[in-house]
Amino acid sequence: MLNRATFHTSVARLHDLPFSRAEIAFAGRSNAGKSSALNLLTRIKRLAFTSKTPGRTQLINFFELAPDIFLVDLPGYGYARVPPEVKAQWEGLLSRYLQEREALAGMVLIMDARHPLTPLDRRMLDWFTPTGKPVHILLSKADKLSNSERVLTLRRVKKELESLDGVSVQLFSSLSRLGADAAADVIEGWLQAGPDRGRVEGVGTEVAESPQ
Repeated sequence: MLNRATFHTSVARLHDLPFSRAEIAFAGRSNAGKSSALNLLTRIKRLAFTSKTPGRTQLINFFELAPDIFLVDLPGYGYARVPPEVKAQWEGLLSRYLQEREALAGMVLIMDARHPLTPLDRRMLDWFTPTGKPVHILLSKADKLSNSERVLTLRRVKKELESLDGVSVQLFSSLSRLGADAAADVIEGWLQAGPDRGRVEGVGTEVAESPQ
């Protein structure tokens, strides 16, 4: 299903959100590798625009996989050069979307493996985990770490999040394709289950990609 993604619409306000039967949100700090992850997982080279300039994605972008089923690219957060009023607008949009969007079946949260679990990453988890829906964390750019660093980083992140239900973690690299199949399997499973079943079953904390 992921390979069928096509751009559907971009919105800046909640009341412009399209009707949806099920959707998966992709979130992450600016320049954490969110767009590259979307491109790799869908196998569509420029589905989501990638840029070395953080903070470019300021809209909620919907990519349709099947009628009324979407991947959703959320605005990157944490870019220091964005004006305070724009930051406040983004935060209000993101928090309400994550907490109120009924069609959401789960959230994929991308964190740079070299700097995971920043205060803003934790805020995203604080907004979303109370919904009871699953979160799958991709520790991106893992190719920039040594094998031993990958093992330690994965272990530390899982340890810090072990108190949260329905949160899974894995290593990921858009460059080397590390973890791409495992991530795609999680997302496909959420979409097949739909938002209500995903809330009940969660995904546990067992998914972890080999550091090799």
